[in-house]
Amino acid sequence: MNRIALILASTIFSLTALPLGAQTTDHSAHHPEPAKVAQAASPMADGEVRKVDMETKKITIRHGTIENLGMPPMTMVFQVKDPALLDQVKAGDKIRFNAEKSGGAFTVTRIESAQ
Repeated sequence: MNRIALILASTIFSLTALPLGAQTTDHSAHHPEPAKVAQAASPMADGEVRKVDMETKKITIRHGTIENLGMPPMTMVFQVKDPALLDQVKAGDKIRFNAEKSGGAFTVTRIESAQ
């Protein structure tokens, strides 16, 4: 048997050896939902709320490394995606949070208590 015929035969055998239902052209099983990808891609960072500014809808957080942003530990001011997030926290609270860069600004998208 020549080489091409051998490769073709082994490929056909591999496909027919799969269990019924495993042979599919639907690749959605290989692609997680976008929300799950975003959560997996951006683990929550640890931080401590230093200031909540309801008027400007901003929060100052002393935080550890923010992996998805490649940001080292520091204290900085963030915008918030939803101003209602600010109702959940006060200065001194230990938190876990997600942040993203959106339109050139760093924005907190999720906050939960670390306690």
